[in-house]
Amino acid sequence: MLTRLNSFETIGLKSELVTVEVDVPPHLTGFTIVGLADTAVQESKVRIRSALQNSGCEYPCGRRITINLAPADIKKVGPRYDLPMALGILISSGTLDLDPASLCDTVFIGELALDGSLRHVSALLPVVLAARDKGMKRIVVPESNGAEAALVPGLEVIAPKNLSECLKILCRQIEIPKISIPASANIQSNDSLIDFSDVRGQEQAKRALEIAAAGGHNVLMNGAPGAGKTLLANAFRGILPPLTREESLEVTQIYSVADLLPRDVPLINERPFRSVHHTASSVSIVGGGRAPKPGEISLAHHGVLFMDELAEFPANVMEVLRQPLEDRRITITRANGSVTFPASFILVAAMNPPSFSIRNRKNRISKPLMDRIDLNIDIQPVDVEDLRSKRSKVSESSGEILQRVIKARKRQTERFKNLRISVNAQMNVKDLEKLCELDTESEELIIRSVRQLGLSVRGCHKIVKLARTIADLADCDDICQRHVAEAIQYRHSHVPI
Repeated sequence: MLTRLNSFETIGLKSELVTVEVDVPPHLTGFTIVGLADTAVQESKVRIRSALQNSGCEYPCGRRITINLAPADIKKVGPRYDLPMALGILISSGTLDLDPASLCDTVFIGELALDGSLRHVSALLPVVLAARDKGMKRIVVPESNGAEAALVPGLEVIAPKNLSECLKILCRQIEIPKISIPASANIQSNDSLIDFSDVRGQEQAKRALEIAAAGGHNVLMNGAPGAGKTLLANAFRGILPPLTREESLEVTQIYSVADLLPRDVPLINERPFRSVHHTASSVSIVGGGRAPKPGEISLAHHGVLFMDELAEFPANVMEVLRQPLEDRRITITRANGSVTFPASFILVAAMNPPSFSIRNRKNRISKPLMDRIDLNIDIQPVDVEDLRSKRSKVSESSGEILQRVIKARKRQTERFKNLRISVNAQMNVKDLEKLCELDTESEELIIRSVRQLGLSVRGCHKIVKLARTIADLADCDDICQRHVAEAIQYRHSHVPI
């Protein structure tokens, strides 16, 4: 008897329906898997045989097992097809008295251990979302993936511990186990989180970082070693607004595909903060591999990518940032196709002045990359007397700054409610013309500044976006000359190019 069961293959952040066709005719012997299956899928023959026998199921010895994973032109990767193949063998051989038609709206995902237990699989959340969109009603996953699958409403989630429990549930011999869904998860430790009230001085830098958090703008801090650049970057995490539900699901999908999702608490609710060392390769930053996985820029989606010692990064690594900084996504092309990952992040970079750099001037940041950085800040060392004095003025806390950032973000949410953007930094030329009208004085100030500073057209647009964010922080509907003037000072930089 021929049995057809549903599963999914994940390609990037998208999942394609895969039909697992199992045929077990009599009077033949062998076990064949076709359908462009990789080594991990082919090795399932061994896992399935032991799992069935150790689960008390009859393995169809002396009969030929043929499994086709359709469509055949999609590469099947990993052990996630163990469960549907094992169930298909039991149904086709007559060992399991179950009508395949009753499973036409059910998806099966799971790796089998030799003892029949079900092991955790990666990239499950994109599968659940795709299954819901395909009109599926149920999904069967390993117990450790149950909470992740249950994040998506509209599907009945079955999460058994092992193959035996799965069979009993499908045959309605036992009830479906309940799944408890923890609220959220953190993807980085908060041990190193610094409050802005703990940072002495650096008021201009704090103001610039507040603007960056409010409008999603990129920042470059230039200053001598020990001036506080890394300290400020760590404090920046504390003034980022919480993720929305939609953003949480997007970030969780990326970490699920990268197999970095915490298994005990599956939903990520804090904005990612990825710190990249200057020895990182371009592949580790943009993503890639034989089966393309997301890189650091995608793992920083809706969060922060921190690049310390920016001038020490190889030129090719810095240049690969240009496209994602502009398009907010990265496309990885391979011989068998291309995969696109989202990469909408805030770049926070730090570098030392030339006198402290170990590289020569030709390895400095290129002008096109500098053009994509909104705020350039010169970090000056804090005077030791101010640093040690107990009478120094106490700065605002991160919580106080965060409230202003959240308020500014709410203004932007209302402004962009009919657009596919969420913050000022993402506006294009048409958005600027429509949403950022300037008075005559502001226009003249921008024109004079662009000519004096030699800014590009992109640099001019950056000034308008910054001014819009500064106005939002001031709770102003219109962009005034003072907002433009403050924005211009952040475009002027002494950073060597």
